[in-house]
Amino acid sequence: MANRVCLFLLCRVLLGGGRGTQLACLSRPPVEVKAQAAALLHSTVRKSLVVEQANMRVELLPALSDNYMYLLIDPDSREAAIVDPVEPIKVVEAVRKHGVKLTTVLTTHHHWDHASGNEKMVRLMPGLKVYGGDDRVDAITKKVSHSNTFKLGSLNVKCLFTPCHTTGHICYYVTKENSTEPPAVFTGDTLFVAGCGKFFEGTAEQMYRALIEILGRLPPETRVYCGHEYTISNLKFARHVEPDNEVIQEKLAWAKEKCSNGEPTIPSTLADEFTFNPFMRVKEKSVQDHVKQTDPIETMRTLRKEKDGFRVPKE
Repeated sequence: MANRVCLFLLCRVLLGGGRGTQLACLSRPPVEVKAQAAALLHSTVRKSLVVEQANMRVELLPALSDNYMYLLIDPDSREAAIVDPVEPIKVVEAVRKHGVKLTTVLTTHHHWDHASGNEKMVRLMPGLKVYGGDDRVDAITKKVSHSNTFKLGSLNVKCLFTPCHTTGHICYYVTKENSTEPPAVFTGDTLFVAGCGKFFEGTAEQMYRALIEILGRLPPETRVYCGHEYTISNLKFARHVEPDNEVIQEKLAWAKEKCSNGEPTIPSTLADEFTFNPFMRVKEKSVQDHVKQTDPIETMRTLRKEKDGFRVPKE
């Protein structure tokens, strides 16, 4: 109750104190209020980033306290898609800045911090196609399953079904024919930099398949665009698991510097994830030894349980 009152007061200060705003604030789930209040506090700190390639352009759009939305642009047709548009106004501003035509919403999963902006997004820009793998995805117009493909201008988008965090989670793998530049994969809350999502609706077997057998078999140079800025805390857990892994130490120092400047630690690559992400390294003896397991799936299960209770050190 004390936390709820504190959030109420924070909302009142941040959002102007009007009674309507206060009531709207209280009507939202406490976790949502907390995240949105934190987002307002941090919105001037976190910076966007445009990743320019000849085959595609991706703008990272920070949202809420630690989410990312992604504006994916096909340079040839100037057609664009938005991944998980939880803050639609920011999306509209980015679309206008780039002078592109937004046609598509790519929803990774139904959780409110990824899908709750869909309804407003469609109202602001009527006619959008809203993709998702779950009937719980707001405003969905095209339900997809594993290996479904479609075009975004000259780009090919392949749906990868990765249930575990939610039963309908979809990752989106983006390529362009005859391109020598890296493809991209938008992984939502399945794969993070140096981590993976909680097993809210699934099992260790499912996450093993998602990370190792589906995402892990994409080209090593594939750029990974995930749903949250969790890199520092994930790397601190990775360091706990493999204290002698120098790659983890170096990546953590790099991530701390990036975040201190308000810069994203994303994208990563699949090749890099196999060097420092403990959940991608469940076949490695050093990781198995840490959890006292010899089977990769049991290693995955035990690692996730340990991570769920892990107290992140300050340094």
